[in-house]
Amino acid sequence: MSSQPEMRLEVDARRCEGHGLCVATVPQMLHHDQHGTVVIDVEVLTGAALEQAQEAVRVCPVAALRLRPAGV
Repeated sequence: MSSQPEMRLEVDARRCEGHGLCVATVPQMLHHDQHGTVVIDVEVLTGAALEQAQEAVRVCPVAALRLRPAGV
């Protein structure tokens, strides 16, 4: 049985336009700060949290979110 790698969610603040679709998709993982910038609240993602993060990446209209291996 192969285990799922630990991943980290990252936001490219230069690309983010503050649409909020990612925050609406996973409010337990993301929020906007007082300037409208997306803030990531979860360090390392696995299992169901990783699946939810993948959905947030998918719904971002400007591709400002990405997943990377946690050790990188």
